[in-house]
Amino acid sequence: MIEQLSAATVGWARAQFALTAMYHWIFVPLTLGLSFLLAFFESIYVKTGDEAWKRITRFWMRLFAVNFAIGIATGIILEFEFGTNWANYSWMVGDIFGAPLAAEGIFAFFIEASFFAVMFFGWERVSKRTHLFATWMVAIGSNLSALWILVANAWMQHPVGMQFNADLARFEMKDFWAILFSPVAISKFTHTTSSGFMIGSLFVIAVSSWFLLKKRHLAMARKSIVVAAVFGLLSSLMVGLTGDEAAHSIARVQPMKLAAFEGLYDGEENAGLVAAGIMNHAKQVENDEDSFLFEVKVPGLLSLLANRRPGSFVPGINDLVYGNPKHNIVGIKDKMVRGKEAVWALGKYKEAKARGDEAGAAAALVNFRMNRDFLGYGYLERPEEAVPPVPLTFYSFNVMVVAGTLIPLVCLLFLYFINKGTLIRQRWLLGLGVASLLLGYIAQQAGWLVAEVGRQPWAIQGLLPVSVARTNIAASSVQTTFFMFLILFTLLAWAEVRIMVTQIKKGPEEN
Repeated sequence: MIEQLSAATVGWARAQFALTAMYHWIFVPLTLGLSFLLAFFESIYVKTGDEAWKRITRFWMRLFAVNFAIGIATGIILEFEFGTNWANYSWMVGDIFGAPLAAEGIFAFFIEASFFAVMFFGWERVSKRTHLFATWMVAIGSNLSALWILVANAWMQHPVGMQFNADLARFEMKDFWAILFSPVAISKFTHTTSSGFMIGSLFVIAVSSWFLLKKRHLAMARKSIVVAAVFGLLSSLMVGLTGDEAAHSIARVQPMKLAAFEGLYDGEENAGLVAAGIMNHAKQVENDEDSFLFEVKVPGLLSLLANRRPGSFVPGINDLVYGNPKHNIVGIKDKMVRGKEAVWALGKYKEAKARGDEAGAAAALVNFRMNRDFLGYGYLERPEEAVPPVPLTFYSFNVMVVAGTLIPLVCLLFLYFINKGTLIRQRWLLGLGVASLLLGYIAQQAGWLVAEVGRQPWAIQGLLPVSVARTNIAASSVQTTFFMFLILFTLLAWAEVRIMVTQIKKGPEEN
């Protein structure tokens, strides 16, 4: 009964965090991308002195301000959930996870909040160059905020630069720079921020396309689209490059996630990349069902992308769960044995310390340190628990890739017809431009599903399962706050959309 209640608490806590995180991520990428577009628009204004660019900047700045404010509100709620629903997580890794969050407040949010007032209210109160500097600082500060949040998330995916304090049963920071410059942190930051730039560009293209369809503010819309389409094209290309590097990092530090988003159950040499496929939902680790009902593969490409070596071996889910001695892969079952030894040794260490047995404590500590890298596996009951939801991870990854591939094509089409001078006659393309914002958000949300669902069951990869990270509270308490946040966040999203639509219909200042 207690185990059922615990599972229910974990399930609702995960659902609540997913709800708030996915709502929050509606606002964040638009902030990241639109902030730099504001800086570009105003830079053109300062350089040319053309008042039209000032009106353009001020129009998009009003929309940015609405999104910025609601993004802050949802982000604050999200951070509080670590303490309310994930108390064990906060205790065990708070020394490390709290440092990037503190840096975000001190070095990033302080910058963007301070300069935001100058940017938004200082048009007639400070010089042009001072105002431009404030706008650039808001853009830089917003993206620095993303840096520290993504460093914290990357550490959860690939824990480095820490040591375990056996007396307090918590992880403590040992090397801040190893955490900050982790390859996973770098690839996650560049990939996520460039995708945010892409969303900002699609937002400008979507609103400007609507103006062109309505034959309103034509000059403003064309100018906005030129800048946004160029920025969007460059950003989408960067998303592809950084996504490739992110996948390479995942292959090294989270091979189970890579196998899940490729639907690869049995490892292969010269492994092919699944370009399209329908998974067999009857397939489980324990059975011999085929993985796919239908699939189209690009031969050898997965080996090249994952390992940077043609023909190399890519482990599948079965290899990682049950081991593969030929390729020196230790299975989950063997890791569980060492993990349970680590848990047992930690308990013996505490017992010996409590009764003053220094020799016994020292011996137990030596045993623990030999197995501490497998600590999290000691809390698993079956090796198969280490497998994430494969179909959801696979489809999320493919939706992300397909949507992300279409976006640069949209940007190219806009640039082509603007160059020809016939954009306003291409109503099909303007309609596509309005819809392209939804395409960008689908790619964004699918990407986060891959990142977070693909690393289950881990809160900290290999060290702390989600089931252990939870707060010891009743599932009913989490259910109540889940529905409270669902209503609150839906109202906030509705309010943003309504205010945005009102401001868009109002259009830019004419004088």
